[in-house]
This record gives sequence, C-alpha cells and structure tokens, in this order.
Amino acid sequence: MSKTDKVIALHDNLKSIFALSLHPKFPNPPLAITGGQDDTGFIFCPIPPSASASSSEVNSRTFPPVRLTGHTDSLACAAWNHDGEMVATGGLDGRVRVWRRVRKSRGKPLTDEELEARGMEAWRNWEFLDNLETGSEIEWLTWHPKGNVLSAGCDDASVWMWSLPSGNTLNVFSAHTMPLTAGVFPPPYKNLLTSSLDSSLILWDPRSTSPIWKINTFLPPNITTINPSIHGTTSIAVSPRGDIAAVGGANGLVKIVHLIKGEILTILKGHRQGESVESLAFVDLIPGGGDGGKGLVIVSGGTDGKGFVWDVITGRVRSEINHSESITSLAPHPAPNTHLVTTSSIDGTLKTWDVRTGTLVGAHTGHSGGVLCVAVAPLPPSSEEGEEEKSQVAVVSADDEGYCKIWKV
Repeated sequence: MSKTDKVIALHDNLKSIFALSLHPKFPNPPLAITGGQDDTGFIFCPIPPSASASSSEVNSRTFPPVRLTGHTDSLACAAWNHDGEMVATGGLDGRVRVWRRVRKSRGKPLTDEELEARGMEAWRNWEFLDNLETGSEIEWLTWHPKGNVLSAGCDDASVWMWSLPSGNTLNVFSAHTMPLTAGVFPPPYKNLLTSSLDSSLILWDPRSTSPIWKINTFLPPNITTINPSIHGTTSIAVSPRGDIAAVGGANGLVKIVHLIKGEILTILKGHRQGESVESLAFVDLIPGGGDGGKGLVIVSGGTDGKGFVWDVITGRVRSEINHSESITSLAPHPAPNTHLVTTSSIDGTLKTWDVRTGTLVGAHTGHSGGVLCVAVAPLPPSSEEGEEEKSQVAVVSADDEGYCKIWKV
C-alpha cells in the first residue's frame, strides 16, 4: 500500500472536485488547477513541504493558492493552455472563464529571462482575461496543443471555438443532436474530433461549419430511435500519430476508428454490457515509433470496475485490471516508465499498474470518498546517499468530498 504524502483541502468540505490538471511543464512550475461543485477553481502547488523545508522552498505551504471565481454553478472542467500561461474553467452555468499569468512588474512588461529569475514569485499573480458565454452547460474544454485556441462542448449539442487572448469566437459547430461528451485535437492538430450521446463522432475543420466526416459509432443502421444509455459515445483517445482513435461507448464497447477515412476498423468487447467506458488512453510500450506500432496498446476503464489493455494491431486483450467499483479516470506515466498507468475509482482508491502484464505495482489509499480524477507528471529524480538517482512521478488525485491528495511514486 502507498499512503498519501499530503492532503490538500481548498474546496468546500463534501463538495466534489470534478476537474484536475497539472501544469504542462510540471514540476517547473509545480502547479495544478482544480474545479469543483462549490463553483470555484484553484491554482495551487500540490508538493508537500520536505522535512527540512526552508522558507524559500516551493511547496503547498509557501505558495498561496490562487482562487478562480465568477461562476454561479459547478465547474465541470479546468485546463491549462499549451504553455501554461493561461487557464480556463468551464461551468454548468454555461460560462467559460479565462485567466492569464501577469507578466508585468509595476506596469512594466517582463522578459522571459526576468520572469525565470523571479522563480515561483512570477507565478503568484493571475489576471482575469475573459468571460465566454455559451448559454448551455459546459461538458468539456480542450486547448489546442500548439496555440491559444480553446474549444468547448456543451449540453445543448453545440461545440464552440475561441481565439485567446482576444476572446473572439472562431466558430460554432452544430451537427450533434445531444450533449457533447468529449473533444480532442488529433495530431497534426489541424482538425477537431468530437463525440456525443447521440452516438455521433465528428471530425471538423475549424475553418468550416460542415463536418469532414460524421459517423454513428454505436447506433446500428436499422435503429432510428437513439437511446443515449445504449448508443451514446462516452470517451475518446487519439493515437500518438493521429491516424486512429479509440472511442468508448455507453454500452461497454470500444471501437477503433480510422481518422482519415472515418471508418470503424475494430470492435473491442470486454467490458460488461450496459456499463459505460469512461476513460481511454493510448500507451506506447516501445517508445520511439521505430517498431511500426507493435508496442501500441489501448487502456480502457469502465463503470464495471474493470480495465482492459488492448493490443491495437490484433484487437486482443493483453491484460486486465480491476477495482471494486467504477473506474473514473486513468493517467499514463511519462518516460521512462511508459508501461505504468494509474487508475482512480469510486471505491476510494488509486492503483498503479504495469499494463504489460496487468500486475498491480502500488495501491494508493487515503481517500474516504470516491476518487473522481487523477493526473501524473514527472518529478526531479531522487536518490539516497550512495545510491543511483531514481525517476519519480507525482500522482495527484481529487475526490467527491473536496480533497486533493498527492503521492510520490
């Protein structure tokens, strides 16, 4: 068992935390963002103080949390932009609110070198940038991986896209007919892929309101009445090369889709029928891409408490992982340990797995309520005196009682 290194109580007690994301350059700076049922978001440092912490050490005690306000309903999502200079929160009030790091001192702009010289002091001040109204509950937010373009999927079936920091609306897409469930920019990041409870999966060119292609992922051709609990698309993951996507369904199926042709290639059956696939990730067990994709697997997590590791080429199950209740999210580990994945569950635990074999590497306990999100990022290597340095990661989680916790693994 692995016990928590730190308990972080920022949100209101017994109010769920629905969103968690680590800074894209974590641990430089070591910041996270959350969004919760208390209508509030926070930017904070999850790293606990060391035993001999000095006043100059950056940790959860020395870095005051930044409160993000202005929503009038729960925050469903919170995300950093590609370089970590901006954050966005999306709420059930239909608002997307954006903040930006202040890069000035006494009204004078600071260079990158001057900001770096200030260390964590340069990350303490954030300015509110824009309030973007959609008129419908926000289901997800995703930033473009290389530019300041933000997209949101809504409960009214619309998809919005804005340019920041101007806040100008670039497009509103409207070919779905039910609430959105996921959105992602597939490599090489020229298009947007979205999914909905109406079973549709759509690839968009951001410059047009007409889909490049649209398919009904889980709706049989002879069925005309859509039942979201049977036909809904619930999750998406895209391969590192951007040529295929894994799509999870409310019926427990996972389908592999060709992103150029818009065709279903493979159907993966393993999750219990009627239990939705909530989380998906591609993991390359042989990083570098020189193996022709032979090391590429898909990891899926469902409300049946099961996770499966699928071979992309054969479609077969390579290994299986289990929780006693629903798996809510999963987070692949960075290199050099790309074979490790951490899962979170309603059963109140997190577990780290070696997906090559399905072996449980560590169980992380300490939550008293269901764990709703998990994020993983590298930490500086550690070493005991006389030993070689060992790579380590931060596993950060958030639960339905308002707490975040962190483990060093």
